[in-house]
Amino acid sequence: MRSHLLNGLTAEHYRRSVTEGVERVAAKLATTDRPFTGVTVDALSPAIDAIDLDRPLGDTTAVLDELEDVYLRDAVYFHHPRYLAHLNCPVVIPAVLAEAVLSAVNSSLDTWDQSAGGTLIERKLIDWTAARIGLGPAADGVFTSGGTQSNLQALLLAREEAKSDSLAKLRIFASEVSHFSVKKSAKLLGLGPDAVVTIPVDHDKRMQTVALARELERCAREGLVPMAVVATAGTTDFGSIDPLPEIAGLCAQYGVWMHVDAAYGCGLLASLKYRDRIDGIERADSVTVDYHKSFFQPVSSSAVLVRDAATLRHATYHAEYLNPRRMVQERIPNQVDKSLQTTRRFDALKLWMTLRTMGADGIGQLFDEVCDLAREGWALLAADPRYDVVVEPSLSTLVFRYIPAAVTDPAEIDRANLYARKALFASGDAVVAGTKVAGRHYLKFTLLNPETKADDIAAVLHLIAGHAEQYLGESLDRAS
Repeated sequence: MRSHLLNGLTAEHYRRSVTEGVERVAAKLATTDRPFTGVTVDALSPAIDAIDLDRPLGDTTAVLDELEDVYLRDAVYFHHPRYLAHLNCPVVIPAVLAEAVLSAVNSSLDTWDQSAGGTLIERKLIDWTAARIGLGPAADGVFTSGGTQSNLQALLLAREEAKSDSLAKLRIFASEVSHFSVKKSAKLLGLGPDAVVTIPVDHDKRMQTVALARELERCAREGLVPMAVVATAGTTDFGSIDPLPEIAGLCAQYGVWMHVDAAYGCGLLASLKYRDRIDGIERADSVTVDYHKSFFQPVSSSAVLVRDAATLRHATYHAEYLNPRRMVQERIPNQVDKSLQTTRRFDALKLWMTLRTMGADGIGQLFDEVCDLAREGWALLAADPRYDVVVEPSLSTLVFRYIPAAVTDPAEIDRANLYARKALFASGDAVVAGTKVAGRHYLKFTLLNPETKADDIAAVLHLIAGHAEQYLGESLDRAS
C-alpha cells in the first residue's frame, strides 16, 4: 500500500496517474455537447449503491473507468455555454493548474510552520483585494470556504463590536432579497428570532434606504441595538446592487457596522467598464468576496475583508500546540489567528496563479463580457411577447417568466414554467434556475460564461416556450 503514498519514491507513479486523469477530463470537455445528460436520481443511484467500498479495485485505470460511469458521464458541466442556472462559473486554466499543485503539496494555511510561502501569498492577495475595494491601510482579512462563512464571520465581528449586554436587543438589517446566510448566521450567533429586520426593495430589487432609515430610527427609539446593516452587491436572484453610498451614510449616522455581501458582485473589482456600480463599497466595515463566482475560480475560493484589522481579534484563540501567544511577539504570521477554520486549504494559490498569468484586467474583461451578454439577453426578453422579464440587469442575471397568450390563470402559468424548467433539465439541452417573485414562479438565467452567446439565449428561450406550450396543450387535452 505504500506505493500509493505520494513521495519521492512514487513521483513517477503520481505523474502517470494524474496525467491519465487529466486526459480523461480533457477528452470529456472536448466532446461534451450539452451541459447535462438528463440522468435521473433513480437511474444513477443503483450504479453507485452497487459499489462495495470495502473491495477496492487496486488500479487507477480501473477506478477511472468506474468513475466515468458514476460521475464523469453524467456530471453537470458548467463550462458548456448553455449552462445558465446557478452562480457556477467556468474556471480558468491557471487556477485548475493551481488546484493540482496545492492538492499535491497539501499545505495547511493555519500556521506558518505548515505553509510558509503559502501564508505570505494569501496575505498578499488579501492586501490586493482590500486595496481594490479601497478599505484603507489598516485593512486585513482571510480566505474562507465561501460566502456563507464569510458572512458569518463578518457578523460575528459586528456582534462583538456592538458591545451589547443583551443578545436579544441586537438587530441586523438586510433587504428582502439578501442571501439566506444572513438569517442563518443570526441563528448561529445566538441572536433572537426577530434579530434580522427585513427591509423592502424597490422596483429594481435594491434596498429602499428610506425604509432602512425608518427602521434604524425605530430601533433606536425602542432601545434596541443596531448591530449591522448588510448591503448586497449582487443579489443571488437578481444580481441587484443596493445603493451603497446612501447605506454607508446611514451606517455612519447611526454608528452601525456596514457589511457588504459582494460574493457575486466582487467581479466588478476587476471590471474595466462597470467598477462604478459598486462605488461606496470602500466605506464598508467588512466585505464578502467569492472569487469562485465572478473571478472564474474553482470552488472554493472566497474571503472576508475588514476595514480595521484589529476587529479580527474576535475570531482569535491561542493554543499552545498550534499558535501560542508568544508567536505574536515573535512576529510569526499564523493565519489561524484570523480564521473560523483551523486546517484550511491553500485556495489562495488559485487566484495567485490566475493573476500572475492573466492579470486583473484579463479577469475583468471576462466578467464585463457576461455583463454585456446580460444586456443582450434583456433586450431579447423585453422584445419577446412570450416573456415577462423582472428587472434590467445590474450584473449578469435575468429573471423572467413565460406568459402564454391564451392562458390567464396565474397558477396554470406557474405550472407551465415549472414544467418547462424540469423538462429542459431532463432533456439535458440546457440548465436554467428558478425562483419566486411576488409568490409566482419565475425562471432565471445566471450568465457567467463568456462563451455563451445571444444565440444560445435565444435558442434556450425557444426551448422553454416549446416545453411550456407542450404542457399547456396536454393540460387542455386532459381538461377536455
